[in-house]
Amino acid sequence: MKRVFTILLGLLLAASLLTACASQEALQDGYYTAQASEFSHGWKEYITILVKGGNIVSVEYNAENASGFIKSWDNTYMRTMLHANGTYPNAYTRYYANQLLEGQGEGGIDAITGATSSHGSFQILAQAVLEQARKGDSSIVFVDTAH
Repeated sequence: MKRVFTILLGLLLAASLLTACASQEALQDGYYTAQASEFSHGWKEYITILVKGGNIVSVEYNAENASGFIKSWDNTYMRTMLHANGTYPNAYTRYYANQLLEGQGEGGIDAITGATSSHGSFQILAQAVLEQARKGDSSIVFVDTAH
């Protein structure tokens, strides 16, 4: 049941993203963060964007553990994931962040094989952080990203 809800939520967010593209409100200047509300496999993902002049000028996408250690800095995890999945956090986090930056929140985000779970979380977090930027609300928004 939770999986069905998550799929429906993802579709709803994707539809709202497409609708928002047609009538996108201006992004307000400032820093904005969307963070997963819960840890998943020991990590809590987040996106932080910086908007200047109504444009996204930087995007950080990553995850941290309970002690605040950043996932893309974990070399042991990187080696394990690269061997098992063909990608690793430092690669896919930069890839997804770059797509958001280049598309300015208006384009789709292509998934990387081996990081599809993070792709789903990224899309949910991206939608939430863009909404914060449209409202000019710099408080951290916590989002359910469970798949």
